[in-house]
Amino acid sequence: MLLPWFIFLFVGVFDWGYYAHALISTEAAAREATLYASTSKAVATAGTASATVCTLALEELRIVPNVGSSITTCSASPVVTTLALIGPGQANTNSADSQLAALVSVQYTTLSLIPIPLLLKGSATFYRVVEMRLRSDS
Repeated sequence: MLLPWFIFLFVGVFDWGYYAHALISTEAAAREATLYASTSKAVATAGTASATVCTLALEELRIVPNVGSSITTCSASPVVTTLALIGPGQANTNSADSQLAALVSVQYTTLSLIPIPLLLKGSATFYRVVEMRLRSDS
């Protein structure tokens, strides 16, 4: 009699666990990419910085199921990354402490899991933005 409820609870716990894992991985990817981008102004504005930010984010997200070794770019789903230099003298001057900072955003879209009506959709999109002051002005 209680077996359907136990199955329902198991599916819900499995989905929430997967989403929590995806969220933690997305946060780690954004943090790792921002650590690199905030090395210096030269790194944050270099043409290759966006590619390196993408590579670092993908390496952190390799543990999630739909980001395998076949994904090499971060311009479309499931992984999208952006890098911007913000602060005085930049297009966006709204840094947290009015100093030059690197701003990295990572967006990750999960696989479709078992949807639970009114509680869980089939998939989720996690979006994390990390801002870090540049460690060197050069």
